[in-house]
Amino acid sequence: MNTSETSLSSVISERRSVRKYNPEFKISREEILDILKEAALAPSSSNLQPWKFLVIQDEETKTELRMVANNQEQVETSSAVIAVLADREMYRNGEKVYRSSFEAGYMDETTMNRMIENTNKLYPAAPIGMRENIASFDAGLISMQIMLIARARGYDTVPMGGFNKQQFIEKFNIDERYMPVLLLPIGKAAVPGHPTTRISVEEIVEFI
Repeated sequence: MNTSETSLSSVISERRSVRKYNPEFKISREEILDILKEAALAPSSSNLQPWKFLVIQDEETKTELRMVANNQEQVETSSAVIAVLADREMYRNGEKVYRSSFEAGYMDETTMNRMIENTNKLYPAAPIGMRENIASFDAGLISMQIMLIARARGYDTVPMGGFNKQQFIEKFNIDERYMPVLLLPIGKAAVPGHPTTRISVEEIVEFI
């Protein structure tokens, strides 16, 4: 096993869901942006990157958000809360994504035009439920990347699906294009997250 594999294994094994944070510890806006830029290398369906983030650092706003999040204290005491939003209309990103790839030399102009045309034809015609499933799945991929990158930098996180999504939409005036998927407090643990066990892999894997 090489050094990079060892490092990745350590990050994965050391990550814990932390619910008690040091409220005095702050992560800068610049570093949160760096974390999100790195996380945005996550894969997504047709590379349409159906995600958006609302980073909540203001102390008063976090206190108000705590009530939306079933009074869970980590929302208030963490350095920031990253709200992960999934994009139901991810096809609107198509031209920007594929033109960028063309300009970077990753595809030729014919391929770019074909990808844009196919995206604009297939995705809008898909049932809304299907698009929501795709967007939610991809939002989960980037959320896991955020958590691992944060742990590699010495920070702690906890994924939270338990919040009132309608109240969140109303409070932050979220466009109907987007649906809130996850709240992700990030900061420095005041109390370490407790270890947990996992079902034996042999019980859940079948080789054919």
